[in-house]
Amino acid sequence: MKTETLQENTEDVTETLPKNSLGIKKFVTYAILVLMVFISAMMVVFQIFEYRNDFRQLNSYMREKEDINAEWGRLLIEQQTFGATAQIGTRAVTQLRMYSPPAAQTVVISLPMTSQQKN
Repeated sequence: MKTETLQENTEDVTETLPKNSLGIKKFVTYAILVLMVFISAMMVVFQIFEYRNDFRQLNSYMREKEDINAEWGRLLIEQQTFGATAQIGTRAVTQLRMYSPPAAQTVVISLPMTSQQKN
């Protein structure tokens, strides 16, 4: 009887050890899976954060590009204006035979000053 009780107790202990071992393995497995899901979720959040920062930066670069293109257009118009002035001068000399008179032929006319202009 004592041997039977002792054997039953040892069988109970040996049966509970694998169950506890199996329970620990399941817990560790679930803990690892939960940790991996958490890490994956954090990586998704980080990627979305990076995407939004990159998108904001892209928008600022696009606005800067538009501003630079607008300035380039203004500079082209200014260049054409100065080029047109030179063309007008060249055509005036060649086609209309216009010229700047020498200093001996230049007359300066000054208007008399009124009392309001003196003050």
